[in-house]
Amino acid sequence: MRGAVAFVAFGVRHIAMALYTKAMDFRHHGHQPHKDLHIMRRMSSFFILAAAAVTPAAAFAQPAPVDIAAARAALTGTWSGKLEYLDYTAKKWFGLPVSTQIEDQGDGATIIRKSDFDDGPKVGNVRITTIELLDPAAATVTAGTYRKGRSVDIFTYAVRFDGTPADATHWTMVEEALGKDDNRPAMLRLTTTRDGDSIETLKQIDFQDDDKAEWITRNRTRLSRIGG
Repeated sequence: MRGAVAFVAFGVRHIAMALYTKAMDFRHHGHQPHKDLHIMRRMSSFFILAAAAVTPAAAFAQPAPVDIAAARAALTGTWSGKLEYLDYTAKKWFGLPVSTQIEDQGDGATIIRKSDFDDGPKVGNVRITTIELLDPAAATVTAGTYRKGRSVDIFTYAVRFDGTPADATHWTMVEEALGKDDNRPAMLRLTTTRDGDSIETLKQIDFQDDDKAEWITRNRTRLSRIGG
């Protein structure tokens, strides 16, 4: 960019000198059409070259790439929606209202999620707190989930983008980890898609004690951002 600015400055000086020479010629020799044409050609050539020198920087400028840490940090805020389970018999989704507060801890790695949902008249409100730690070098997220009356669940997920994110608020992220489901060994997959102020996380499992490679949908969380 500095080179382009220097080039433009040089050109301006060059044109100024040409115009000064023309003025002196006019003073001593009168109007000279051929010299006018020559100067106009030089000016046209200069402006074309100046445009070529300056334009590429703007034309090829690309937005800064979005990494996993930036996308996760941009989740900060208050979200509201539903935690939904798929009824395989009815082939319908049934949901519970849920609200989630996501807090970025400012270290580029740690976020805390606090979710509340109503688990019916017998149980009432349930608070689930999840602390997540990103390891960018290993491309993993370790998550510890805490719920009253339950043992702590800790998983380390391999994390990646599915495709290229458009920006920090438009992307799809996939997290996978070995664990258990229904007391059977299973690969767990969380696919989170963010579209501005809307976000959906789909949980799927693939049992590892059979010969089938089949992803079974367990639940999904659909949220809308309602506050920063």
